[in-house]
Amino acid sequence: MSHPQFTCSVTVSPLPEQTDVAANQFAFSYKVAIHNTGDVAAQLIARHWVIVDAHGGKQEVHGLAVVGHQPLLQPGERFEYTSWVSINAPSGSMVGRFFCMTEEAEPFEAAVPEFVLALPSALH
Repeated sequence: MSHPQFTCSVTVSPLPEQTDVAANQFAFSYKVAIHNTGDVAAQLIARHWVIVDAHGGKQEVHGLAVVGHQPLLQPGERFEYTSWVSINAPSGSMVGRFFCMTEEAEPFEAAVPEFVLALPSALH
């Protein structure tokens, strides 16, 4: 029996050039690494993100692909992409999942662990 699995990790960086503190707009870039740690080829089809800011504001994002790509990954292969998000507080978090499909049309989900969005000054 096959074991489809994608393992995901994220790194975050503030985007000062897109941040407007006076307007309560705080922007962050995030780089997602997706690694096929399963034993079968599989394709990322869609994404779902839940974005929460420190004031309790919540956004949900659903969509096909990631940055215009639906990568097909063989076992051991990786795909990385960079995107960005804007929130209404100097800190918040994101958590998500990818909807995936094996070449044999077996659906599965890949969890993206929650990660922090925060300006360095918001962590002190």
